[in-house]
Amino acid sequence: MNERVVTVVLIVGLVLSLGVLVMQAGTWHIPGIQKDYEPVQPIAFSHRLHAGEMQIACIYCHSAAEVSRHAGIPPVSTCMNCHRFVAARLGAIQAEDALATKENRETQPVVSPEIRKIYAALALDDQRQPDPQKTPQPIAWTRVYRLPDFVNFNHSAHVNVGVACQYCHGPVETMDRVREVPAITMGWCVNCHRTAPRSGVAKKPVHPSVDCSTCHY
Repeated sequence: MNERVVTVVLIVGLVLSLGVLVMQAGTWHIPGIQKDYEPVQPIAFSHRLHAGEMQIACIYCHSAAEVSRHAGIPPVSTCMNCHRFVAARLGAIQAEDALATKENRETQPVVSPEIRKIYAALALDDQRQPDPQKTPQPIAWTRVYRLPDFVNFNHSAHVNVGVACQYCHGPVETMDRVREVPAITMGWCVNCHRTAPRSGVAKKPVHPSVDCSTCHY
């Protein structure tokens, strides 16, 4: 095989490889960057309903965000603060009441399929009583935001100066299923640190460092 043929083969191979890379680019992510990532969760928890319509503060469920590096996932016991009383949407309960009246029978308890999963995680039956045939199991939520291990991000440092959750997480109060909105890149974070003192991102006076050691071990 002469030199010209070898050159042609290499060029064709390079073009084909580039074509494959271009086609697959949409499925690849730089570590820590998963913009628009929107995984299906084991329970269809709607932030639009809870944080939007019901206006439950983010910090009620993610209470560690004020005191810890991590915001944390609420334990099932936090869900039960409300769902020990609320087992279904009001419309479903009213529909059962109307049907029971029409059929001249007692009203049956209504438990939505998603809330039943909360009870199952605690080994409870539909009446919220311990079910001996069940074993408590943690809910295996799928993490949406994941920064690389070499990044030291502290939620409490940001929350306690008044940075709104939505600045980094997008308008979660409008999302039925949470997705990653901004691309959390080093440049994005550094730009925020540079402009924060005058941009109004923080509600208190801040002078965040842009030194590498601030965010990297």
